[in-house]
Amino acid sequence: MPFDIVLPSLISFVIIVIVFLHERFETKLKSLFEEKEFRIRDAVFLVIAMGVMVTIIALVAQQAQQIIQVLFLAAYSFVLFLFTYTAVEKWYLALVPPVLFVALYLYAWNLIFLNAFALLFAIFISVYLGSLFSWTTMLVFAGLITVMDVIQVFGTKFMGTSADELVRLQLPILIEVPTFPLKSAIRLGLGDIFLAGLLAIQTAQKYDRKAGIVAAMSTGFAFLVFEFLVINLKYNDYFPATLVVIAGWLLGLGIYNLFKRIRSS
Repeated sequence: MPFDIVLPSLISFVIIVIVFLHERFETKLKSLFEEKEFRIRDAVFLVIAMGVMVTIIALVAQQAQQIIQVLFLAAYSFVLFLFTYTAVEKWYLALVPPVLFVALYLYAWNLIFLNAFALLFAIFISVYLGSLFSWTTMLVFAGLITVMDVIQVFGTKFMGTSADELVRLQLPILIEVPTFPLKSAIRLGLGDIFLAGLLAIQTAQKYDRKAGIVAAMSTGFAFLVFEFLVINLKYNDYFPATLVVIAGWLLGLGIYNLFKRIRSS
């Protein structure tokens, strides 16, 4: 039976990188945000804003292509500058990544660059915003964004429409990687990677780094199982991958706590 190991392996690797980078920059980021954290209403507002953005893009993307491109390029460039500046603390060095990104997008864009910058954005956003969540607000956010994802994919179908429009504009809002040993390709949105990274960060903070790594590995395993089912059931439509992320994370929590009890008994 056909299956894929590329996306599951990549997801686990990226989440582990997020956990280690957040640990590396946690003190600096908390100082930057002056120890502030999202409240529950902030998490609710963030989910609402994401849902509204998906809806607007689905409805007006064809009529406002250039505006959407400019807004996304500006937002991505700002994220690149902000994170690079946090790391190197020299503004002239922090200008290099966003300038390179815009130049490549305008003059030499291809699938390799799209995937590379999409992953960078997912990693940077996860690391940057990870410090603003607490365990409680993370749980609220994860629950609400999963509900929103299910509604926008199966109900309104705006998630698929907006993704198609942004892919047509070649904006790095998802990754598209080949599958192996099955010879095909599969896509995954940045929001799903961000959620997986956020869950792993908070798990590592609540328990320890090993717990975050276990969550990363179990999320990759969940995608392995999910892809196996999708491929063999020949499901070709959009699916809310947040459900897969949540399932993998819960599996990781269960495995970690089980082994923790076994060691302590």
